[in-house]
Amino acid sequence: MSIGIRDVARAAGVSTATVSRALGRGPVSDAVREQVEAAVRATGYRPNLSARRLRSKAAQTIGLIVADIRNPFFTAVSRAVEDAAYAAGLRVILCNTDEDPAREALYLRLMEEERVTGVIFAPTKATADALTADSLGFPTVFIDRSGLPGAHDSVVLDNVAAAGALVDHLAGQGFSGIGGLFGSTSSTARERQAGYEAAMARHGLAPLVRSVAPNAAAAEAEAARWLGQADRPEALILSNGLILMGAVRAARTLGLGVPRDLALAGFDNEPWTDLVEPGLTVIEQPVAEIGAQAMRLLFERIEHPDQPVRKVVLSGRAVLRGSTRRE
Repeated sequence: MSIGIRDVARAAGVSTATVSRALGRGPVSDAVREQVEAAVRATGYRPNLSARRLRSKAAQTIGLIVADIRNPFFTAVSRAVEDAAYAAGLRVILCNTDEDPAREALYLRLMEEERVTGVIFAPTKATADALTADSLGFPTVFIDRSGLPGAHDSVVLDNVAAAGALVDHLAGQGFSGIGGLFGSTSSTARERQAGYEAAMARHGLAPLVRSVAPNAAAAEAEAARWLGQADRPEALILSNGLILMGAVRAARTLGLGVPRDLALAGFDNEPWTDLVEPGLTVIEQPVAEIGAQAMRLLFERIEHPDQPVRKVVLSGRAVLRGSTRRE
């Protein structure tokens, strides 16, 4: 026989209405909620999520909107978010926007229609700058991207410091013609560019900056054009893992030796960055912590909607390999 809500109520010694309130995060005391949850575990009851959704104003569902699921960074963050959601008994709706504001708007409308409990979102700069504190009808936490000050909770890397650390390392190796190829759509890339430019100024070096759509194909094409010039940079900093991949491909196509002809440094310590020869110098992001912190902020925002907006800034770790070693 299947276990129903009446069985849980009988085991807990409460009414079925109290069980419904406790499972739906309704107004019950902590003691009663613990009593009901213990009865759920004892009976093996599995709630009918579809029926609960029809009865409630919000689904027990988290929306996760990422910029590019092909980017291993977002794949890893998505896994961390899903793990935390699963542990909390929540489902996840995953949407991929390809850095397209129109798709972002579409998926935000979808989240409203689905009556999600909350959303974790990696928006383009255009969308982030347009979203005020009152723009969305559900709790929202930004990941990897910053929005308007005080508008939404966020979890980000200290991008300025991370990019500056790459410049400091390259300058310390004796490189001076250090270029930067940065994504064109996100606040993250803007912050990394700012960190690069500030560090170049500290070393008395002239910045060499280009921007590109944040994917491997666009980066390969732009890097090939840049590196094919007589006055090409002697070192490049790439603002995400896909742009780094495109630059590696361009260097190989042009027959440039790394680091003999070109030093390369970038972001995201993916397995492939240690498999190429030589290994690539990168900033390793704490991806699991980013996802876990985003879920923590979202849960706290759901429970306390009027609390002050918070921004969690995490540190990266420089992983130094042969691609930046001066020969």
